[in-house]
Amino acid sequence: MLAPAAALLLALAAGAAPPAFVAVIDPGHGGVQEGAISPRGVRESDLALEIARRVAARLRKMGAKVILTRTGDIAVPMANRAAIANAIRADLFVSIHLNSMPTVEARRVTTGVETYFLSADATDTHASAVAARENADRLAGDPEPDPNDPVGAILSSLEDAASLEGSSRLAYAVHDRLVSSTGALDRGVKQAPFYVLAGARMPAVLVEVGFISNEGEAERLRAKDYQEKVAAALADGIAVFRKETRAARR
Repeated sequence: MLAPAAALLLALAAGAAPPAFVAVIDPGHGGVQEGAISPRGVRESDLALEIARRVAARLRKMGAKVILTRTGDIAVPMANRAAIANAIRADLFVSIHLNSMPTVEARRVTTGVETYFLSADATDTHASAVAARENADRLAGDPEPDPNDPVGAILSSLEDAASLEGSSRLAYAVHDRLVSSTGALDRGVKQAPFYVLAGARMPAVLVEVGFISNEGEAERLRAKDYQEKVAAALADGIAVFRKETRAARR
């Protein structure tokens, strides 16, 4: 899994021109980790990968070097996902997921997009439930959190206030663009203890691009033109974040 990262480091060491920026795009789940399932049997892992590929293609056109944490239907340990970003000293990490609700009525009526960045404390009970669902999808062999200190590792992974602030700015940049471009219901930018974000030493966010549990939204997310719209919004949000970051450093 680290071969693309190693190739990038070797190229830079050999004097190759550096990319405009380096992004790691993480398609959630994969392999035995199917994620949530739509009413018509579509898997979250499949749609996340389709959208991630489209985001990567758009970022590459902007001059970015992009690494996908998976390029096929394979399982990747959660700890490895942020480790890939750290290994290549990426400028940002974006994990793509699709949301789900637990009850028949909630599935029928709930739609919209949410964007998260790492925190020991969830914004609300729904954010806590989303994090719990995503965190439960660990592979055998993945390190288990200490039951007496479930967020200790997450707190220690927040390198400093600048890292947290960068993640917050990235979250708002991609979320605002996603809402305005797709017309999806704005469910807000939130914080929650996601293990997939823990350990990332750069701005890192998790985007729930829609509710796969809602039949109408799931079918919309299956459509190639809507996937392109989502991908364009995420790529544009990343570009906005990069522009703001460069301006702040001057």
